[in-house]
Amino acid sequence: MISIVIPTLNEERDLPATLGAVFAQPGGFEVLVVDGGSGDATREVIDRYSARHTELRWLTTDCGRARQMNAGAEQGQSDWLLFLHADTQLPEGALESIEALPARTQAGCFHQRFSGDSHMLRTLSWFHNRRFQFTRVIYGDQAMFIRRELFRELGGFPDRRMEDVAFSLVLRSVTRPMMLPLTVTTDSRKFDQMGHWQTLWRAMSLLLRFRFGADLEEDPFFDPYR
Repeated sequence: MISIVIPTLNEERDLPATLGAVFAQPGGFEVLVVDGGSGDATREVIDRYSARHTELRWLTTDCGRARQMNAGAEQGQSDWLLFLHADTQLPEGALESIEALPARTQAGCFHQRFSGDSHMLRTLSWFHNRRFQFTRVIYGDQAMFIRRELFRELGGFPDRRMEDVAFSLVLRSVTRPMMLPLTVTTDSRKFDQMGHWQTLWRAMSLLLRFRFGADLEEDPFFDPYR
């Protein structure tokens, strides 16, 4: 079994495709959608799917992706936790591939690509995936999966910006995450709205500032793009 944790905040546009890709997966799993106070039709989307899929549960908590994912993980009952962004779609066979992993595998992620046909975004995804091979740091849009017990032993995601990177730095100190050869697809909306090159440079700047301990809480890069 796999517990899929999806944090949401005003995701009425992308959540249907994400849930559709999840429920197209064979096998046993549960879905925990953790909402941070959406003001759009996100709840209606969740209700529509939960009416047809009893394995879907809806939770609410204070807004903040780390808090939301930790709340979902706390309710998860399966050996594996899979953290899936609301704008990221799983490929065919994703859950079967996780369940087929040997017992020694403790954590991992997927190859990632952005939606759209932009050459820059395709190149960025290529570097994105190559970077993991050297750093073993998992970005949130690569759909991290981890053994539930290990996640709890490590204390969950820290309640801060770039919680995925911060948690990965701790995770790689105790295990070697792997990457499955399947590809998840993430909506390129932030790149499309902010500008592809501008978004790329700002993301690189954030990583450098993160490494030097800068306060990123109020950075406009994290403003919602819907």
